[in-house]
Amino acid sequence: MNKWLKTLLFLAGSALLTRFIPFSSLFRNLDTMFHEFGHALMTLLLSGHVLRIELYSDHSGVTYSAIAAGGRAILVSLAGYPLASLFALLLFYLYSRDKRQWGLILASLVALVMLVLYVRGSFGMIWLSGFILLNAAMLFLWPKVSKYYYLFLAFLTLEESVMGTLFLMSASVVTPSRAGDAANLARLTGVPALVWALLFFLFALLCAKWALGCFFRQEQAGRAVRRM
Repeated sequence: MNKWLKTLLFLAGSALLTRFIPFSSLFRNLDTMFHEFGHALMTLLLSGHVLRIELYSDHSGVTYSAIAAGGRAILVSLAGYPLASLFALLLFYLYSRDKRQWGLILASLVALVMLVLYVRGSFGMIWLSGFILLNAAMLFLWPKVSKYYYLFLAFLTLEESVMGTLFLMSASVVTPSRAGDAANLARLTGVPALVWALLFFLFALLCAKWALGCFFRQEQAGRAVRRM
């Protein structure tokens, strides 16, 4: 089967199946966390100031930062979607290297940094605190189920990283001025929001293809070991 078609089918299957898992909606904020952290990280790398980050129960978020206009502002607006896709890819890469614990530790550290330094809204603070505590429980109290929990987070994050760009493309067509990062980039560069949304989508799809490649290689290796 064509690898791109296989990627699309797995993403569609993941998007469908995860809807049936209880409380899965709460974990969809993980992709938002990585997205907003991407904006914050780029701001800091460019010597800007992160004022605060908001995470909302509808899986949306916003990062308020102070950064010089021009190229730096463009890079900050660019960072969210690609960084979320790369984080999803990293989770699968760590899984393929049998280092799931490092993936949970990394996600927890990102949540801790955001909680301590930037997030002040009640929902965001509660969500980040609960996520950190649950990850700690999986690492130290329930290690036997941590593999399935980790894969749940990885697939959910991967799916959301792609679906988010699809929703952005839709918004760019219907209401371009309200298409989030794509609208910001359109204002900063003059390039239509739909073009930016399409680029985000293609990058997310490429990361998904690589991520699933890591997953399949690990599963094949596991089956080979069990047959020996």
